[in-house]
Amino acid sequence: MASMAALFIKTPYPSHTHSITKFPNTHFAPTFRVSVSVPSGRIKRRLRVSSGLIEPDGGKLVELLVDEPLKDLKKREALSLPRIKLSSIDLQWVHVLSEGWASPLRGFMRESEFLQTLHFNTLRLQNGSAVNMSVPILLAIDDSQKHLIAESTKVALFDSNNNPVAILKDIEIYKHPKEERIARTWGTTASGLPYVEEAIANAGNWLIGGDLEVLEPIKYHDGLDRFRLSPTELREEFTRRNADAVFAFQLRNPVHNGHALLMTDTRRRLLDMGYKNPILLLHPLGGYTKADDVPLSWRMKQHEKVLEDGVLDPETTVVSIFPSPMHYAGPTEVQWHAKARINAGANFYIVGRDPAGMGHPSEKRDLYDADHGKKVLSMAPGLERLNILPFKVAAYDKTQGKMAFFDASRPQDFVFISGTKMRMLAKNKESPPDGFMCPGGWKVLVEYYDSLVPTTNDKVPVAVPA
Repeated sequence: MASMAALFIKTPYPSHTHSITKFPNTHFAPTFRVSVSVPSGRIKRRLRVSSGLIEPDGGKLVELLVDEPLKDLKKREALSLPRIKLSSIDLQWVHVLSEGWASPLRGFMRESEFLQTLHFNTLRLQNGSAVNMSVPILLAIDDSQKHLIAESTKVALFDSNNNPVAILKDIEIYKHPKEERIARTWGTTASGLPYVEEAIANAGNWLIGGDLEVLEPIKYHDGLDRFRLSPTELREEFTRRNADAVFAFQLRNPVHNGHALLMTDTRRRLLDMGYKNPILLLHPLGGYTKADDVPLSWRMKQHEKVLEDGVLDPETTVVSIFPSPMHYAGPTEVQWHAKARINAGANFYIVGRDPAGMGHPSEKRDLYDADHGKKVLSMAPGLERLNILPFKVAAYDKTQGKMAFFDASRPQDFVFISGTKMRMLAKNKESPPDGFMCPGGWKVLVEYYDSLVPTTNDKVPVAVPA
């Protein structure tokens, strides 16, 4: 994996790249704006073309790490406070909050923030403006923990190894309305929703909110921490690369040539709009995922091969891991994915078919309408500053022997290879059509499924959720 780090972080950049004037104490360059109308179904949005990085929500990144001189003092304080032990998903949310992905949120949500998120998908700022916030970021506790906290205004958060992680101060404890939370976030209370079963169903009946003071940067020691760039680090990298636009692509699956077509075509479109050096943020989700998704470590190996094989250009691509857990909440969750990338410096967001979607947990159908994600993003309050780029559907074109944009005038020439079919081919060590995925990337995928030991009934066992 060291080679991928060198490609993404240390690649020298040619002298002919567009230069951005730098100002002290800021990552933002002066901007110019041009209005361009593009269709998005029946909706038209006006793209605001600017030559610098977009401002974070609230105007400033919220970073919640304790200053170095205070660390020892805060650690001693944490040892004296009532304790809450964090689950792995709780720790991922601490990571998200600590680095400013959820700016301007300063900690786990208090009740007013929870209700705004649940009912309006926004947070109201003191100046009266609103920022998008569609997914509640919450910490649940049970009756016994609530009793132990008693009248304390602070609690300490500890990881599974009993190491102090953070202090939550000026706390507020309120009821955890699980059914309402589930219904409004997912649009259903059907059993079998992965995140619900993992993080909500058996969680405590109380929620605790407050401001976070995080003692140390969150690390996972899995060999991938060097790819977990914070919003500040990403903004510094984009500035170093002289980016005059950043377009983000989220994925939780291996990259095939259809994905690559979407990303390279987006860059071409931005160049046509007048940008000189648009940079791709290839941003795989690195938090909790359901058990049948390909684990992060294998996805990162596959992404390495995509870069090595030249499917994407390492000089114009930054690969980093997005630390958020995955909800699979469709049009609701995709707003969170887009909002977080604003805070990382992206002013364009690529959205495709059924973003953050999944199959219905108990019926043979998709849980969400495949087109609703991109339509919602085009209308979502608080995301007006972000340019949404819906893409055409890519499929395998039998006449060209490669992935191409679907042409409705000759549907018989196209084959749609779903994620389920892709996984089945890899599991059975069958090759996809030439041109579907780079050979090195496909080999990694086959190796992953080969690493799963079949059970006695020859079925691949359920993997452990990430």
